[in-house]
Amino acid sequence: MTPTAVRADAWVWAVRMYKSRTQATAACRAGHVRVNGERAKPATPVRVGDEVIVRGAGHDRVVEVRGLIVKRVSAEVASAAYVDHTPPPPPKVESESVPYRERGAGRPTKRERRQLERLRGRR
Repeated sequence: MTPTAVRADAWVWAVRMYKSRTQATAACRAGHVRVNGERAKPATPVRVGDEVIVRGAGHDRVVEVRGLIVKRVSAEVASAAYVDHTPPPPPKVESESVPYRERGAGRPTKRERRQLERLRGRR
């Protein structure tokens, strides 16, 4: 018999979003897991078709539930249980105006300090 709903912490752990069930439960308690836009407690039911947002490592991961898993399984089976809708990270913009010195270059000379101050708009 297949379940119609699974606990949020168990599902997030089973699909390998967190390394341990304890970490998944702590993340739910801290508000880092959302189910359909609502903050999820560890026992919040997750059903097929729900949108789960998991915050971790500085970005949000948006997934849609395609299958319910209670126990931890292989990575191939786990990745088949959801569809990832996470937007790509924004491109890194390198600016020419940011002063940069090579590591180990030593203390800046008087001329370099003046150039840095001009760049920062202090003079």
